[in-house]
Amino acid sequence: MGDKAETKTPPSRLKFTKAGLAKLPIPASGRQYHYDTVQPGLTICVSSAGGRVFYVYKWVSGKPERIRLGTFPDLSVENARDLAKRITGDIASGKDPMDEKRRAREVPTLKEAFEVWRDSYAKAHRKSWQDDERQFNMYLRRFHARRLNTIRTAEVALWHNEIGQRHGLYTANRAYELVRTVYNKSRTLLGYRGDNPCTGIKKFREEKRDRFLQADELPRFFEALAQEPEAIQDLFTLALLTGARRANLLAMGWEDVNLDTGLWRIPGEVAKAGEVIVIPLVQQAVDILRRRLQSSGGSPWVFPAQSKSGHLIDPNAHWRRILKRAGLQDLRIHDLRRSLGSWQAITGAPLLTIGKSLGHSSIQSTMVYARLNTATVRESVERATAAMLTAGGVNGKEGLSNGEAKD
Repeated sequence: MGDKAETKTPPSRLKFTKAGLAKLPIPASGRQYHYDTVQPGLTICVSSAGGRVFYVYKWVSGKPERIRLGTFPDLSVENARDLAKRITGDIASGKDPMDEKRRAREVPTLKEAFEVWRDSYAKAHRKSWQDDERQFNMYLRRFHARRLNTIRTAEVALWHNEIGQRHGLYTANRAYELVRTVYNKSRTLLGYRGDNPCTGIKKFREEKRDRFLQADELPRFFEALAQEPEAIQDLFTLALLTGARRANLLAMGWEDVNLDTGLWRIPGEVAKAGEVIVIPLVQQAVDILRRRLQSSGGSPWVFPAQSKSGHLIDPNAHWRRILKRAGLQDLRIHDLRRSLGSWQAITGAPLLTIGKSLGHSSIQSTMVYARLNTATVRESVERATAAMLTAGGVNGKEGLSNGEAKD
């Protein structure tokens, strides 16, 4: 249809100039081609809609090809000639510009590259792949449809700075690391040979967080928590009583909990460091879990929900409401974990005992942790949780997930 729609007016030859090309007549229908007398192969196509597009017209691999250069006047005559000269030289040396364009179109988008990385690598090697997926969908949407070779370093630097200002330095750095990793792995997983736009971008300097619930904050926290649904009360209370990571709490399964011995075994395949973590449960935690088991309805999860995974996924909206009610600033869910460790330190627990109770691991200290039995850890956790609950105005079981929640 394209060739039949062109006018039958013979192509003209003229010396291309800006003024001359602007005055070229618009055909009544179809398209009209004009050839430059200065640079062989350089043509301009004028359409009946008034558009003017530069092409190089050459025989490539035994067939005629029109290779699009750009629109006039956005692309100047001088730059069009330079491009045409370079492409003509490439063709003469045996290169196929159309083949290069086809390969460029075959470069995957960032979303496609992420999905390959997630399915072929992250799910097997990264415990945090679901967090990675959440970050990708939340912070990188503007780049999803962009091909890997079209995203520039300046764009990534600007994006990194924006995320830092809106969501915090830590979040910006984690999102940046995710992009860098996807690009690096795309070289082996997809054969990508282009640049990594993250190269040369400096991450924000992060200060180590030491935030935890202070004695004067605990009463307000428990009062605000009591107004949430029972499952949320139980979730955040257990976060304080166990010091477990949020992901492990949300995916806590009954098969891993022994209420008779008061132990929670987190399997290595879901633990952050890939090693089994055994958390001793204080009596208040056991009481909460016994009540949840009785009302579980046969679910394998401690915190069942209508979700793809079958368990609770995102308690952030509840957390924001709690902070607002309690008037607490700069407190994250992860700080509940830090609160247990901090109160253990306040009540005199040795650092190695704290590390054991929180499931920390390191090459140097793991052997020492192995010498500590769960009774030692349990005693430390009991002292710390008792101090927190006393400071929070919660005595024994009273006030802990009493079921009088407001939806």
